[in-house]
Amino acid sequence: MVYLFLVGSYLIGSIPCAILISRIYQINDPRTYGSKSAGATNIMRSGNKTAAILTLLGDLLKGTLVTWVANHYFKDHSNSEFLVVLCGMLVILGHIYPLFFKFKGGKGVATSVGVIVGINYFLALLLIITWLIVFKLSKVSSLSALVSAILAPVYAYLLMGNNIYFGEVLLIAFFILYTHKSNIYRLMQGHEHKFKDNH
Repeated sequence: MVYLFLVGSYLIGSIPCAILISRIYQINDPRTYGSKSAGATNIMRSGNKTAAILTLLGDLLKGTLVTWVANHYFKDHSNSEFLVVLCGMLVILGHIYPLFFKFKGGKGVATSVGVIVGINYFLALLLIITWLIVFKLSKVSSLSALVSAILAPVYAYLLMGNNIYFGEVLLIAFFILYTHKSNIYRLMQGHEHKFKDNH
C-alpha cells in the first residue's frame, strides 16, 4: 500500500493544471509561449487572470493535498516523517516531469509552496510574503522565486531546526534553483524580462 501511495503522489503531481485550464479557457498551450513553462505565471502572460489564478490554486492544492493526506495516512507508521517527505518530493517531481505530457511540466514553485503549507503554515506564509515583496520591487517572477527558494532553508531552520523537514525544504530549494537555471543565466546577463513586458 505504501508503494501505491508513493506512485499516487507522483501521478497527482503529474496532473497538468496549466494545460487543462488553458484548454478550458481556449488559451494557447503555455509550453508554446513566454517561458514555455506549464505554470500559473506563464498562463498570466496570456492575459487571462482567472485562468492563471485557477492554475495557481490547482498547483498549490496538489502539493498541500498530498502532504496532508500523507501526514494522516502514515501518522502511525514507524517511518512516518520520511514517507511524508518522500510523498511531498514525488508530487513536486510529478509537476516538473509529468508522466502525461512527455515529462515537460512547470517549474515547481506553486506545488512546492503547497507541500510546504502541509509542513508548516507559517513557513509557507513567509515564503509567499517574500515572493510578493521581491516581485513588487522587481516585477520579475523568476527573481522572486529564486530569492524565496534561497531563503526557504533559512526560514525553515529558524522555525523548525535541523530536522527531516528542514532537509526537505533544502531539497525543494535545490529543485527550484535547478528548474530556473535558464532564468539565472538571463538574470546574470541582464536579459530576463520583467512581467510587465508580457514575455
